[in-house]
Amino acid sequence: MSDAFLECTAPEPKENPVMTDDRLLSEIRDANLSYLILAQRLIRADRTQSLFRLGISEEIADIIEALTPGQMIKVASGNTLMCRFRFDEEMVWSLLSDHGRRGAEREDASASRLHASILMAGKFSEAV
Repeated sequence: MSDAFLECTAPEPKENPVMTDDRLLSEIRDANLSYLILAQRLIRADRTQSLFRLGISEEIADIIEALTPGQMIKVASGNTLMCRFRFDEEMVWSLLSDHGRRGAEREDASASRLHASILMAGKFSEAV
């Protein structure tokens, strides 16, 4: 075998688990900060629509809207993701992803997304 082949197929050294954890925590902080910035922009642009899109209450919207950049950085620095999936029903996921339907027509896909949106809107109105 040639040396070039051996160089290309040599296993890469495993990453240090601590480095992976540090990188993961950094990505969580970045995601949290991005989420807070987006949430604040949505709230300031259209409060009513942002409550629905973010799935939050008026009180939480008030808190997010009032955060300073320094406060957002501090809040985002935790080790837990601030955002989460808002729906946990298989039916909603199936409607959104057209799961189980190969080659679905564009109108069928739009109808599925609309149906999923209606279901999620109903859940939001129940929560508020």
